[in-house]
Amino acid sequence: MGGYGSGRQYGRPTADLSLRVDIAWMIRTGHAIPGSLMSGTLSWSYGRDNPAGSISYQADMSDCHNAKLLLTYTHGSGENKESVRQKVRLTCTEPHYGGKRWWMICPYHGIRVSKLYKPSGGDRFASRTAWRLGYQSQRSSERDRPFDRLFRLQKKLGCQQGYDNWPTRPKGMWQRTYDRHLARYQELDAECAVALYAIMQRGGLIP
Repeated sequence: MGGYGSGRQYGRPTADLSLRVDIAWMIRTGHAIPGSLMSGTLSWSYGRDNPAGSISYQADMSDCHNAKLLLTYTHGSGENKESVRQKVRLTCTEPHYGGKRWWMICPYHGIRVSKLYKPSGGDRFASRTAWRLGYQSQRSSERDRPFDRLFRLQKKLGCQQGYDNWPTRPKGMWQRTYDRHLARYQELDAECAVALYAIMQRGGLIP
């Protein structure tokens, strides 16, 4: 299990910005079916039209006691490009309210989890504990939060994240839905302007 790489501008990555495999979501959406062998592709994107990666998988859930998820993907590029076939053990429990609940076993900590993550710069999928991932909201100071909320809305609208990047209506979005998001965007933009002014004042850049 490799590291994130060095020289990251904003410290350790967060779960929010990592590629994620969620076994409950896979079952709910038909990507995996208990009692069956399924294969396919998992894809991620930022917004509607910004692909963030994809992997192939095979979910063998025919036997609860010998189930596994095989993830196939490439890591790195050029001379450092690596073809990865990562095997993840699956297991299930029987809650008191009935049925079965499926879990993945972290390949590195051996703990039972519902999600595995591969952060930017990471080379394998592992639990949040193994990668020591936090959540962006936990790492944001009060002055950063207006920008975090603005960037989340930009991501939702599929536009480039960054202050002063005005959004456009995503293809397929109703105009009234976009108008509601745009009104919220304008509120957040005003909050960011106030926060930025305060930062510049404290830094002595403006009187």
